[in-house]
Amino acid sequence: MSQYVIFADSSCDIMPDLLARWEVPFVSLTVKFDDEPASFNNFDRPFPDFYQKMRDGGVARTAAANMELFKEAFEPYLQAGKDILYLGFSSGLSTTVNSGAMAAKELMEQYPDRKVITVDTFAASAGYGLLVYLTVQEKRKGATLEEAAKFAEDTRFHLCHWFTVDDLVYLKRGGRISAAAAFVGGVLNIKPVLHMDDPGHLINMFKVRGRRASIKALADKYGELAVDKENGTVFISHGDCIEDARLLEQMIAERYNANVKLITYVGPVIGSHSGPGTLALFFIGRER
Repeated sequence: MSQYVIFADSSCDIMPDLLARWEVPFVSLTVKFDDEPASFNNFDRPFPDFYQKMRDGGVARTAAANMELFKEAFEPYLQAGKDILYLGFSSGLSTTVNSGAMAAKELMEQYPDRKVITVDTFAASAGYGLLVYLTVQEKRKGATLEEAAKFAEDTRFHLCHWFTVDDLVYLKRGGRISAAAAFVGGVLNIKPVLHMDDPGHLINMFKVRGRRASIKALADKYGELAVDKENGTVFISHGDCIEDARLLEQMIAERYNANVKLITYVGPVIGSHSGPGTLALFFIGRER
């Protein structure tokens, strides 16, 4: 049985040191503020500094990873005789996974004895990270390349992403809501609760009044959808609002006796679109 490597990209919002412990190399998408000359990678800038600049009015824009970046990252592993399983950022939000697939196709022509399988996770942030983690566990239990790919494909549509944002201006900027809705929501302290659908798009599901109510709504969704409330693997990501992340963790523990395995930042690639104060909950559910 040939050896293989699980690859990711930086929009999984798992820090590089943890990805290294999982033995998962990655490629990085980039971010650029309008008033700065240079782009930076997802993990290059301290996250609190990034979010403070956004709070101060900075506008950040993102760029997908291109095919050449993937070829450069993949090729050393193929040369070393290893196959690759690339789990990619949702095609509903980025062209990155398509670039990875094109790189895979070209490289398999150059290395006909090697395999590169690409799986569109239809996931983002630590939801994507959760799928990477679970697939790594399958590999460690002895899954072959094909078995690990099938596991990821079978699991992705049960990977729940439920999140809320603190300021509607960022959703307005990304075209998710109208300017009028953002204005009224700001005046009335309206907080949207969103999720990611099967094609990997961000969908506004309902609205509540007040931040605490929106956090409670995330915990409610866990109780409604989680397959294994007590023992399932749960990740939380946050846009520089660790206190709210801890509150959500506490709600999950008190109501369902569940342990959150990982709390991590929403990195700049995702945070550019969702803004400071984003809070997201990820778990395996009966459906998304």
